[in-house]
Amino acid sequence: MKLILLCVGNLKAGVEKDLLDQYRTRLSWPSEIKEVVCRKSGTPDQVKIWEGELLLQTIESTSIVIGLDEQGDLLTSVEFAEILNIYRNEGVRSLTFVIGGADGLSNPVRKRCQRLVALGRMTWPHLLVRGLLAEQIYRTQQILAGHPYHRL
Repeated sequence: MKLILLCVGNLKAGVEKDLLDQYRTRLSWPSEIKEVVCRKSGTPDQVKIWEGELLLQTIESTSIVIGLDEQGDLLTSVEFAEILNIYRNEGVRSLTFVIGGADGLSNPVRKRCQRLVALGRMTWPHLLVRGLLAEQIYRTQQILAGHPYHRL
């Protein structure tokens, strides 16, 4: 199963990129980062719509999509691992995680998602979410392998 992190914005060198790279290099599953950048300026709602259009154009038509959204399901790491394991066992070839911009995901993107997941109810910088998600995917890999990285 190929994992795609589809994100709004370019991640430049810095602590956020270092965190993402640290966990991505540990993954045994193939992964890819795709970034979209909205070059238009407008109200936050307009920009979110334009970002959403770019995201929808980039999502592979056959990919299962999980959106990172503050209103999404609050899952434990084990529950998150169980979901990814189900997709893997069902033979899903491509799983796309969508991370919106500063104002989140547009409604059309939310509707394209098979599932919405929250990383808690706190607000996180969208550039930092990439590293947090990569860590949870790595944790999932370790949980499914029975490795003690995740202590129950």
